[in-house]
Amino acid sequence: MLGWQDNRALGDVLPQGAAKLLQQEFGYTTCGQLLEHYPRRYTRAGQDIGLAGAIEGDFVTLVGEVLRLSQGTTRRGLHLVTITITGGVKATFFGQQWVGKVLKEGMRILLAGTLSSFNGDPVLTQPKFVLLGSSARKMKGTKELRLLSQFGDIEQLLESAHWIPVYPATHKASSWFLMGAIHYLLERTAPIAEPLDYELPLSFDAAVRQVHEPPEQGPYLAVHRLKYNEALTVGLVMALRKQQIASQQAPALPVRDDGYRAQLLEGLPFALTTGQQQVVAEIVQDLEQSVPMQRLLQGEVGSGKTLVASVAMVQAVDAGKQAALLAPTEVLAAQHARSLAQGLPEGVRVVLLSGSLRVAQKRQALLDIVSGEADIVVGTHAMIQDSVEFYDLGLVVVDEQHRFGVEQRDSLRAKTRQGTQPHTLVMTATPIPRTIAMTVFGDLAVSTLAELPGGRKPISSHVVPGELVHWVDRCWQLVREHVAAGHQAYVVCPRIEGEGGVLETAAALESGPLAGLRIAVLHGRLENKDDIMARFAAGKIDVLVSTTVIEVGVDVANVTVMVIWESERFGASQLHQLRGRVGRGGHASVCLFHTTATPGSPSEQRVQAIAQTTSGFELAEIDLRHRREGDVLGILQSGTKRTLQLLNLGTDYETIARARRDAERIVARDKALAHRLAAELSADKRSYLEKN
Repeated sequence: MLGWQDNRALGDVLPQGAAKLLQQEFGYTTCGQLLEHYPRRYTRAGQDIGLAGAIEGDFVTLVGEVLRLSQGTTRRGLHLVTITITGGVKATFFGQQWVGKVLKEGMRILLAGTLSSFNGDPVLTQPKFVLLGSSARKMKGTKELRLLSQFGDIEQLLESAHWIPVYPATHKASSWFLMGAIHYLLERTAPIAEPLDYELPLSFDAAVRQVHEPPEQGPYLAVHRLKYNEALTVGLVMALRKQQIASQQAPALPVRDDGYRAQLLEGLPFALTTGQQQVVAEIVQDLEQSVPMQRLLQGEVGSGKTLVASVAMVQAVDAGKQAALLAPTEVLAAQHARSLAQGLPEGVRVVLLSGSLRVAQKRQALLDIVSGEADIVVGTHAMIQDSVEFYDLGLVVVDEQHRFGVEQRDSLRAKTRQGTQPHTLVMTATPIPRTIAMTVFGDLAVSTLAELPGGRKPISSHVVPGELVHWVDRCWQLVREHVAAGHQAYVVCPRIEGEGGVLETAAALESGPLAGLRIAVLHGRLENKDDIMARFAAGKIDVLVSTTVIEVGVDVANVTVMVIWESERFGASQLHQLRGRVGRGGHASVCLFHTTATPGSPSEQRVQAIAQTTSGFELAEIDLRHRREGDVLGILQSGTKRTLQLLNLGTDYETIARARRDAERIVARDKALAHRLAAELSADKRSYLEKN
């Protein structure tokens, strides 16, 4: 927690029973872990505690007076006790006769249970309870809530609270139990020293205490300070990594007016877009320095990233260095090698290195690489192997960087002459929201290609409701029409097996609406994925029924129609990425979003919004805002411990931006302090962060 850790064992501070329960329910063993168990929301003391905003199925805790009590028997002969407390909430107890003997009208009671409804009224069925006030001298009630007595007087705890925190809880460890345990722990926690050497609106110590026990004005300052701490911790890790890279040496790659780079640009049959010109200028400035370039190039599918990378690679060749392009699949590597060999000026030697090469071909490729005959080397994981030695590697380009771990990129960067590092350009067609770019990719300079080159026609997108059978029939008719016109089609499914899966869908299409067409299946379990994709690229398959393995793959210019089955099961950015697989050849293209979502539901509305939006960057922001909390925070999660507990990557842009600037200032003026503050992110978490 920003350089401060409370490693006291819970069993040394809390009563043994409480410490044991916390370990059983949450896996917590230290005081620091419990203090980071933050409330999920708050309610004002004196209101219907825990019920405001709750919906059916929520686990709630209520305090009130027993207004009415009745007893009877169910149809099955079970004893039934029903009480009504302040606010009109009812609680029912089945088969627990002792409850009727303990409870009396006029008593104050604390209830904890799952909220349901009966005839429109809120009801707690079989809740846990404990009596409060003078009637609670012997702490009558259920065992789980009687445990609260070990943390002091419950009434006093409630009376001193301006706000009631509502914690993520379990049936055995209720929100009230957690409130009591954390209150007990805070009373036995010494003031926490401020780790930062500059002033903020709220001290670290006050934030830790007020996030659990808010003052009258509320928890907002405390939550904001702790969000800032989380953003600053990640920012410091990235700023330290950036400084480490900046201290290394790289070969300067100056631009030559009479080299291959000039020939490439002069020979283009079209002008670079404004965005391409800007990114090329940024890369030129980086490559001419003796500090290793660390740049992320993000752009829409088809925005011209490969051309920008080609310009950078021939700049390295002009400077007498080699360039390496790392691709995630053999098919994509082969495509890159072919397009580079055909598009680059004569004299630039492009060599392909992949695992499927014949022994003689591989031996020759390795010889060309180590001798310097190869100017640009295109390959897959085979390029990372120890047997591969470069003559003088100056630039590494990684295509679809999220498919490679940091260790793999480092292995390639290590293949340079001793004492130097190559420049590195990583590319992705998955648009990255601003907040994630500042956290997960905070050590990289980011360049963006947002516009499409001329000649790319917009893809027509339509939603196909699954319940409208004639719409679905028209969908397959459209596929047949495109194939009859000499084009090809993708059908993307959310799973391999079962209803709506690749195997079942392909079989249904072969015997039904697409009978007679050449149909093939593609999914991650197949060993011959590259062969199937190569056959499809060669035009030997009309319709490819696939999972999302085609999301990053070879360009097939002849594909003009895509059907995405059960599209509501995919993320917004993923749908946009898939959509970008069609229309690669300048032909008018169509993407059909089939959906089984209920009309008017949030899922159906999201699919409609995607169909109407062409900007992948806008969709990435929408996707981030609408993901479940765990999905968002999982970006910076290692094992069961989240690096980000409170920070919301979808909404906390200003906090993240300020923390990033402050992190860079801290690293610049006090590196030792930066290391202490970032110590929370252990080596394994830093590695996880970098891999993402």
